[in-house]
Amino acid sequence: MELKRISVVGMGRLGAPMAACFAWKGFPTVGVDVDPGKVRALNQGIAPIHEPRLPEVIHAARGRLAATLDYETAIRMSDVTFIVVPTPSKDDGAFSLEHVLETAKQIGAALRKKANYHLIVLTSTVMPGATEDKVKPMLESSSGKKCGDGFGLCYSPEFIALGSVIRDFLIPDFILIGESDSEAGTMLAGLYESVCDNHPPFARMNIINAELTKLAVNTFVTTKITYANMLARLCERLPGAHVDVVTSALGLDSRIGPKYLKGAIGYGGPCFPRDNRAFANLAHAIGAPATLAEVTDLLNRQQIQWLAATVKQRLPRGQRVGILGLAYKPHSDVVEKSQGLMLAQALAGDGIPVIAYDPEAAENARRVLSGPVALAASIDECIQRAAVVVVTTPWEEFKRLTLYDFVQMGAERVVMDCWRLYEGMAQPPGVVYHPIGIGENPAENGQPDYHGQTLAVFNANAESTGNTHAHAVHLSETL
Repeated sequence: MELKRISVVGMGRLGAPMAACFAWKGFPTVGVDVDPGKVRALNQGIAPIHEPRLPEVIHAARGRLAATLDYETAIRMSDVTFIVVPTPSKDDGAFSLEHVLETAKQIGAALRKKANYHLIVLTSTVMPGATEDKVKPMLESSSGKKCGDGFGLCYSPEFIALGSVIRDFLIPDFILIGESDSEAGTMLAGLYESVCDNHPPFARMNIINAELTKLAVNTFVTTKITYANMLARLCERLPGAHVDVVTSALGLDSRIGPKYLKGAIGYGGPCFPRDNRAFANLAHAIGAPATLAEVTDLLNRQQIQWLAATVKQRLPRGQRVGILGLAYKPHSDVVEKSQGLMLAQALAGDGIPVIAYDPEAAENARRVLSGPVALAASIDECIQRAAVVVVTTPWEEFKRLTLYDFVQMGAERVVMDCWRLYEGMAQPPGVVYHPIGIGENPAENGQPDYHGQTLAVFNANAESTGNTHAHAVHLSETL
């Protein structure tokens, strides 16, 4: 059976771009959501969420993309349904199935009135075992059909990053398919072959292996990020050491590779932090060890404590801290577990006044910030009102600055550069530049400075692999 018509449940940060991409690629697609505002926006050709390129893709998909509040209509008009609804973390770290099970119940009720075979694809991240033990029984009981007969079931999470969802969806590293039966998996693989631009490899397996693989990918990546951050902390205490020099050499080893080796501050966002905790929860539930995942999570949380302590050491009494960057990564307005936001909260909690600026995430940050934190209207306002400025998100706007933009008349200003954006630039009088991850300059010790040539290798590696300054850019931000 060829899948020709598509429905996507959940018009959030992943579901809306997925629906738009399917329609753009020529498949009649209907989106389903409980929010009338999102449904209305899509039907008017307006992006319901912030994501680069989404407005253009929706415009290109006009005539093939619609949205509805009604499950029965969506199921009747489609051959395959993707479930892309939230699975929020519970207090113990496990993922809640509340929204997934309600969606499965609604889909099953609609399938009861449909004679033709229908494929259901769960894209939301769930705990291993959840699809077979919870979701499939709900679909069967509400539809009155058996999986493999009246409908097929796959678990196929997307490995995407907010801010580059459309690119990552169309040009994935690989497609992960957990299948209830080979027919269901073959149908889904055929659909992705028609949609993806890069002929990706397929990893097809049973459902529980796919569920575990999703968690394993993210926890492995966060471990690699944390290792690079540990190296950055070491380099700061070793005269002449430079984290980019060390990690560029590590990246040349084929067993390691260069991606996610940009030592800086901790990882954040809606997926990486919670996936580590979910992995640990799973291990505890089945009596297996999860020490590595737990330590990775602990070290990541300690990064903010260390950064806040470093800022306070350099801050004159009674002065203000400026923070450039509140989004957890560039090209996104998401502030969940953002390092810049958590730094602002940590400092404000100690009574230190903070002013922050972000080109996209200011309004989202305003909803959660409290204490003595002001939001600047511009980069310049943030800089000029602060004695210490911390660059926490490597936005392009911040990369275009020079250290001369931080000059303060009549007093010193400290610039803490978490991403080494201004390394090698001329340093004007009155600006104290502190790039994270670099020890005392070897040239100042009368030693030769070798790191420039090695950094060229690092940058070449980054360009050839698609790696960037931000940790969570290329892989695995599944919602």
